[in-house]
Amino acid sequence: MAKRDYYEVLGVNRDASEDEIKRAYRKLAMKWHPDRNPDNPKAEERFKEAKEAYEVLSDRQKRAAYDRYGHAGVDPAAAAGSGAGFQSAFGDMFSDIFGEIFGAGRQGRSTVFRGADLRYNLEITLEQAARGFETRIRIPTLAACETCRGSGARPGTQPLTCPTCRGTGQVRISQGPFSIAQTCPRCRGDGQVIAHPCSECGGAGRVKHQKTLSVRIPAGVDEGDRVRLAGEGEAGINGGPPGDLYVQIHIKPHPVFQREHDDLHCEMPISIGVAALGGEVEVPTLDGTARIQVPAGTQTGKTFRLRGKGIKGVRSQAPGDLYCHVVVETPVNLTPRQRELLEEFEAISRKDSARHTPRAKGWFDRVKEFFEG
Repeated sequence: MAKRDYYEVLGVNRDASEDEIKRAYRKLAMKWHPDRNPDNPKAEERFKEAKEAYEVLSDRQKRAAYDRYGHAGVDPAAAAGSGAGFQSAFGDMFSDIFGEIFGAGRQGRSTVFRGADLRYNLEITLEQAARGFETRIRIPTLAACETCRGSGARPGTQPLTCPTCRGTGQVRISQGPFSIAQTCPRCRGDGQVIAHPCSECGGAGRVKHQKTLSVRIPAGVDEGDRVRLAGEGEAGINGGPPGDLYVQIHIKPHPVFQREHDDLHCEMPISIGVAALGGEVEVPTLDGTARIQVPAGTQTGKTFRLRGKGIKGVRSQAPGDLYCHVVVETPVNLTPRQRELLEEFEAISRKDSARHTPRAKGWFDRVKEFFEG
């Protein structure tokens, strides 16, 4: 199969600059790298095609020969006697491109790293979640060492260039025509070694530290929400930026209310008398109390909805509702007079059970039919 035009392979014009060629190849290398496409058998072929095109067009002499003679001008057979030169050129090309992609190159690995993010679990009450509040928290973290200012070297000294990798953070291992870069075993990729470690941090550049922070918890937060404090995580390495602190919200169980998103739910116990006769019942809300008119004949399980008495979530336009679920409470510890009155009431109710207790009458009728059938 005839080779495609190298400019066509990289998707650039024939007058493209070196930077444009490099960017085009980097994009294709990321797209077609075999490790990223384990299930695509054509990926390796595309990757090799792009690599070959870049190897030619990134070299001024090879590009000039290609522009003049086409593929014949850069036929590897013509350079069979110069395998070492091919290996060096390919190694540099591989290092340049994948160094930029994965953080390493001829100029050495970056020794500056962002600090780790931290998480702090904060337990709050339902009332605090609804209204919002400000609090102070104390967290353990790693801060830049003040003695060595984060360098890890004893004051008056400086980190030294690693003699093994000469500051690149990598060492090369030749395998046939390829030159593979690996992390330097001595400096572990930093490119520097510390001959005289700081006595305060032991050369780490960071020390354990306790710090107190003020945190504003917005009104309406819910279980699992996070409040981000930018730059309050661990200090970066070698002067890198700090990470962030995430305050994770956990809401304590409430003795009265259960929260469901922006809505609140609660049980509303009422006496038999109120359930039968009806009446006004006072119920609690997060803002005080409210009154509900209970109609006569109310049964257990009936729900009353109080609009706008829930919680206004962080991202909500309006507050939720409060749902009061009725529970008819059976009286206990009866006095002789209460017992007498209830016995009289029960006797009267039995005379016309279909009228006074229709649900019980219907249930007993179904039970009777079941056994008789």
